[in-house]
Amino acid sequence: MENFDYKLLAALAEVIEQQSFELAAQKLFISQSAISQRIKALEEHVGQPVLIRNQPIITTPAGEQLLSHFKKVKQLEHELIPLLSPETPVMPMKVSLAINADSIATWFIDAITPVLKDHLVELNLIIEHEERTLDKLRSGQAIGAVSVIEQPLKGYRSFKLGEMEYCLVASEGFAQKYFPNGVNQSSLKMAPAISFDHKDDMHVRYIAKHYNLAASEYYCHSVRSSEAFVALAKQGVAYCLLPKLQITRELLSGELINLSPENELIETLFWHSWVLVKGINKKISQQIVKIGQQKLAG
Repeated sequence: MENFDYKLLAALAEVIEQQSFELAAQKLFISQSAISQRIKALEEHVGQPVLIRNQPIITTPAGEQLLSHFKKVKQLEHELIPLLSPETPVMPMKVSLAINADSIATWFIDAITPVLKDHLVELNLIIEHEERTLDKLRSGQAIGAVSVIEQPLKGYRSFKLGEMEYCLVASEGFAQKYFPNGVNQSSLKMAPAISFDHKDDMHVRYIAKHYNLAASEYYCHSVRSSEAFVALAKQGVAYCLLPKLQITRELLSGELINLSPENELIETLFWHSWVLVKGINKKISQQIVKIGQQKLAG
């Protein structure tokens, strides 16, 4: 196989990022027909499809490898250009990170803020469940991820951040209405819960482990926001699992109460980054590990 044509890889990256051939073409200042031709040429070059043209548009295994390679090359290129051509105007460094919502709501913003203040960075935070963030590394959509999985992907390494402690909470009024005799199988079947989305099995695992109930035996709202979890629980319309770090004040004030203090959940978090990370990306990685380890218990 001959060397890659990076114009073709750039087309692949834009189609995945924009989730549209039309928008990708606009971003690259070419016609939609031209970007389709570039994807076709890339597929002919590697001898297999690189995209699955569905909604959402996703990469094939070959496309994942190509996209990951392209993102790594762009990282290295961004660090090298100022050294070789100091007169070249500095462009923002595009950084895509896959982060779970609970980390965003608790410690992650403190970790990333110093880098954003000191460096020209165009940040893209991909909010995903902590068990699925590594999929964004694998597909090349992100260059770093917070995950509950310790084993790194090939070419990456992982660092232990610490432990996120969760407790089952609700307002006092909600507890009096739905759990007057405590949390048990009967009361849980009637009480509305909240989970991140239909793929979020943290709540399901917790209830199954401690109360021997399957997900089909109770009902659960899907809300893709940790902050909304807190707001809904405080309004007295649902109960949910929340990180203690996020609701320290609410627990102290009594706005929220721990429904099952004997059955708390602990999730260990890890930061995954590219082995050859350097420059701004290295600073980002170091800050995330430093602040994560400071903020998380364990």
